[in-house]
Amino acid sequence: MVENDIETASEDAVSPVVDERSDVERERDEYLETLQRLQAEFENYRKRVARSSEDAAARGAGTIVVTLLPVLDAFDLALAHFETSDSDEAAALVQARGLLLDTLRKQGLERIDEVGVGFDPQVHDAVAHDEGDGEGAQVVDDVLRAGYRWKGSVLRPAMVRVKG
Repeated sequence: MVENDIETASEDAVSPVVDERSDVERERDEYLETLQRLQAEFENYRKRVARSSEDAAARGAGTIVVTLLPVLDAFDLALAHFETSDSDEAAALVQARGLLLDTLRKQGLERIDEVGVGFDPQVHDAVAHDEGDGEGAQVVDDVLRAGYRWKGSVLRPAMVRVKG
């Protein structure tokens, strides 16, 4: 009987320690889960801020490019005017235009000036229409003013004459 009393007494003494330990382990696990959740939320926040910053920078650069489009148009008009000229001024103009376009192209500018492609209202602004040869598809017949894309987004649609 003494042994049973000793076993019961030792179980009674161990039971609160085990309960206390399981409470501490449960609390530790809750803290760990909270920490992991906070780390995941912070990582998502960091990615969202980086993405937002990149988008803002791209929009800012796109705004600058939009302000340069009249300069590119002026170069195009001057180039058309000096098309047959062999003067030094015409050569300098062609070179300056090429440098500007190459620099902007490397940063993400695409020129929309293809003739003979299918008409796309997202990319082209039809200002004139010629009757075609009876085929149903509308095709860009002439580009009156070039359009531009900036990193895949249309900044300005190309002003075109459509045939068909």
